[in-house]
Order: sequence, then structure tokens, then C-alpha cells
Amino acid sequence: MSLPRFDYGAQVRLIRNVRNDGTYPGMETGALLIRRGAVGCVYDVGTYLQDQLIYRVHFLDAGRTVGCREEELIPAAEPWIANLYEFRDPVQASRALAIGGEVVVPKGQAGSIEKVLRDLPHGIEYHVYFDNGRTLQVPEHSLAPLLSGGPQHGH
Repeated sequence: MSLPRFDYGAQVRLIRNVRNDGTYPGMETGALLIRRGAVGCVYDVGTYLQDQLIYRVHFLDAGRTVGCREEELIPAAEPWIANLYEFRDPVQASRALAIGGEVVVPKGQAGSIEKVLRDLPHGIEYHVYFDNGRTLQVPEHSLAPLLSGGPQHGH
């Protein structure tokens, strides 16, 4: 096991959503505890199963202290590009989407985020499964939140 990357008091940013694995009291297993991008302060460093470093990080804005693995954290001062949507978020196409000039997803078609692609040189994109059965890689600016009762096409 290596030495901890972050010391007590270090400001860190969460780069993955943290969900309740059943160890956080008062919330259902699987519930979102802290959304990626949140900044917190390292409160303590410990180990899990004697070979994994676990940081207890206090997220002041959320009022929660959560255990995070080292690979889930970066220094808070490092560059960060926030994304609008997360896995399973309902969205809709904010414009018609075409392949080879043929519209395959009309404007307003409802869909669901399947994957967030953060490390592309031209910005954040998503794998989106649309209700018409198509899965496309879509730039963030071509999506809008799906509001209940909003436009939906397909089945």
C-alpha cells in the first residue's frame, strides 16, 4: 500500500458520483450521497481490507462526511469541467440529430444518459439511449432536460 496522496485538511474534488453502498445510515442503498464535482475537505485517512486507502471527506455544502477511495479524488485546484447530466438522467434532443444527413432522432425525442464522456478534446458528450431504440453519442449542447409532461416521441 502506498502513502496517502492527500493529507488531513486537503481540499479535494470528487470525480465520480458516490452512492450509498449500505454503510451510510438513514439513506437507501444506491442513493446518491455526493455528486461528482463536489469539493470537500479531507477529515481522516484510513484503510479498508488492509490494502485500500479510504479518505473521510467532509462535504460542507451537502453537510455529509463520506468515505472516498483515492481514485475518486483530485486536488480541488485542478481544472474541472462540470457536466449537466449523469447516468440514467432523462433528457431530450434539443435539435434533430442526423447521421449522414438522415434524421435519426427528431428534436424533442426523449432518452436516457447511458454514459458520460468527460475527456474528449471538444467537450463533454454522452451516450444517450433514445426512446426510438437508437443509442447515439451526443454533445451536451444538443441535449435538454426532460421535464415531466414535456415533449416525447416514440413509445
